[in-house]
Amino acid sequence: MPEGPELHLASHFVNETCKGLVFGGCVEKSSVSRNPEVPFESSAYHISALARGKELRLTLSPLPGSQPPQKPLSLVFRFGMSGSFQLVPAEALPRHAHLRFYTAPPAPRLALCFVDIRRFGHWDPGGEWQPGRGPCVLLEYERFRENVLRNLSDKAFDRPICEALLDQRFFNGIGNYLRAEILYRLKIPPFEKARTVLEALQQCRPSPELTLSQKIKAKLQNPDLLELCHLVPKEVVQLGGKGYGPERGEEDFAAFRAWLRCYGVPGMSSLRDRHGRTIWFQGDPGPLAPKGGRSQKKKSQETQLGAEDRKEDLPLSSKSVSRMRRARKHPPKRIAQQSEGAGLQQNQETPTAPEKGKRRGRRASTGHRRRPKTIPDTRPREAGESSAS
Repeated sequence: MPEGPELHLASHFVNETCKGLVFGGCVEKSSVSRNPEVPFESSAYHISALARGKELRLTLSPLPGSQPPQKPLSLVFRFGMSGSFQLVPAEALPRHAHLRFYTAPPAPRLALCFVDIRRFGHWDPGGEWQPGRGPCVLLEYERFRENVLRNLSDKAFDRPICEALLDQRFFNGIGNYLRAEILYRLKIPPFEKARTVLEALQQCRPSPELTLSQKIKAKLQNPDLLELCHLVPKEVVQLGGKGYGPERGEEDFAAFRAWLRCYGVPGMSSLRDRHGRTIWFQGDPGPLAPKGGRSQKKKSQETQLGAEDRKEDLPLSSKSVSRMRRARKHPPKRIAQQSEGAGLQQNQETPTAPEKGKRRGRRASTGHRRRPKTIPDTRPREAGESSAS
């Protein structure tokens, strides 16, 4: 899922690619999108973008003398699970381009498109940032820090720190992969109480005797959690490309994957939080870990992100989504049987008896020859035999 750095990179993309371009005409919405129509028409206008946390504002500014007379219009986008912007030839629109802005003639027409495969993204023609979102962790660090420490009595901080980090009222721009990377660097258990972690930061104040450069150096060498909420997203932005975006090229994703230290990395453990989101971590999960939750380690031979996180954060093609929906409704019997018995089969020293009907005549694990199929087996089970056989 696009997080703060991806929105920030998207705003850079729009500003760089649309610099000097003149757009014209109506804004076109796809027929399948449930988002609102954009009431804007101008013979000549410019487009610019600004990101704030997990939102991006696109501003359409009419040029002097353009017709009809029109005031600037701002749209605020939330990218959902798979939103992104692309600039393409007008005759080669990508699939799932749900909002299109066309350049004015006579030059070869281009289209700036908001592409959203899953259609969870949203735009608001009102142009206002979503009420209740906190200051941006990237661009408004001092305000962000003050907002968190001033509101530690809020019930959001009764929850585990991994869940509090997704609360956009306080951590606007932090998402699933960022929270894992931040907590991992500080060796903070993800299910430690958020208030316990953050209250300690209220007492940490730099010595007044330090110079400004010494204070900055100390912060960079030993950043606390709130400082990492600013510095870690900044690292992703500095990687360039599109980060964890849906239209990333392999080069972009390779750089991002090499940067990851915890999220989806082989050897790390994972648990689901109260909202069903997967948190990656190393070591003890913490005192507020979900009861009955099983920590699963990433297999060392895997190099891609786990299927759980692909489902949550990475885009799928429409065919893949359809296949997943069908699979959920009608799971294959063989797969279901394997999953039910998987826990019993792990770490057993004695092999289980072979399935009925397969390789008749071989001796079972108990040492007795299997009886003919026509004779019902009424003997009591022995300790070494599997009930699944």
